[in-house]
Amino acid sequence: MDLTSFAVIGHPIGHTMSPFIHRRLFALSGLSPAYTVLDVPSIEAQLPALRALSGFNITIPHKSAILPFLDAVDEKAALFGSVNTVKNENGRMKGYTTDGVGADNFSGRLLILGRGGAARAIAFEAVLSAASPAIDFACRDASVEKAEALASELSGLCARLGKRGTFRVLRYAALENSDSRYDLALNTTSVGMYPNAGESVVGESVLARCGAAFDAVYNPGETEFLRLSAKCGLKTVGGMGMLVCQAVAAHEIWYGAQFADGDIERLIRDAEAETARLFRA
Repeated sequence: MDLTSFAVIGHPIGHTMSPFIHRRLFALSGLSPAYTVLDVPSIEAQLPALRALSGFNITIPHKSAILPFLDAVDEKAALFGSVNTVKNENGRMKGYTTDGVGADNFSGRLLILGRGGAARAIAFEAVLSAASPAIDFACRDASVEKAEALASELSGLCARLGKRGTFRVLRYAALENSDSRYDLALNTTSVGMYPNAGESVVGESVLARCGAAFDAVYNPGETEFLRLSAKCGLKTVGGMGMLVCQAVAAHEIWYGAQFADGDIERLIRDAEAETARLFRA
């Protein structure tokens, strides 16, 4: 495979940590291909340019829109209905998904806050990895219908896999008044992202009923959601680890890369420091 040019595509696409992370991973492998950021309003119009790349990553809003233009799709990406990594092999583009990789351990009862793309990826990962997945989705009133559609889709997947799954949808107000307990709470919304770093999608009354907390937001490194979780005595995990692990999985797909755990841990710390520098300079 030609390893000369890679990119991340999206629209609109502002500042992204992808170049910093992927260039470091290439350097760890002794490689130095170009890695650029491409604002792509129309996939169809940019197909010749995309086919000229060795591979590329995909962000909003093209993760599903890319599907009709691919020559092949990995089984997992087809199941998710979403692609975030494309490998070009002799002009043939194959799509994969690494979304959800590195989030956390999905055993036990999960509380997923939100119902967007990150929630979908994590929920599918949980169904695939857990023997008896149990997930509650909490969302705004306007998102209940879409969350219920996702819960129904996951139930169907469990049936096909021969698993017993339990999926519920709760409004945030109902969650606050509930006494349900969870092994892991996962914030998949953008609430608490810089510059609105003082906000949390739920408060201590919910977090006190959870065993651990994960926040997909990586800027800032410690969100208000994670600060409140730590205050309640929970183990906490931030979003940069997941972002880096997803990138690592892309390099494994592109050229079979292997990395030392210490190098990846160092990259996560450096990426967190670079994010703080860029947004607080």
